[in-house]
Amino acid sequence: MATAKKVAPKAATTTKKVTAPAKAPKPAAKAPVSKTTKAIAKLTANIKLTERKNKIAAEINALRDQRTALKVAPVVAAPKATVAPKAAASAKKAKRTAKN
Repeated sequence: MATAKKVAPKAATTTKKVTAPAKAPKPAAKAPVSKTTKAIAKLTANIKLTERKNKIAAEINALRDQRTALKVAPVVAAPKATVAPKAAASAKKAKRTAKN
C-alpha cells in the first residue's frame, strides 16, 4: 500500500502593515551665481565651440585638397594606361606565335 507523504506544516503568515513611503528630502537651494561667472562660462563654451569649428574646417579643407589632387592625378596617368593594353595585347600575340 502506498503511504501518503507527510506535508510540512506551513509557517504562520504575518500581515505586514503598509506604511506611506517617506517623502524625498527637497534638494538644497543652489548658491546664487554672479552675472560675471555666468558670462565667463558662456564665453568659454563659445571658445570651445569655435576651436572645434576651426578644427573641422581645417579637416574639410585638407580633404578638399586631397580630392583635387586625386582628380588631377588620373589625367596625368591616363596616357600610360592606354599604352598598357597595347603592350599586353602584343605580349599575348607573342605567346600565341611561340606556341604554334
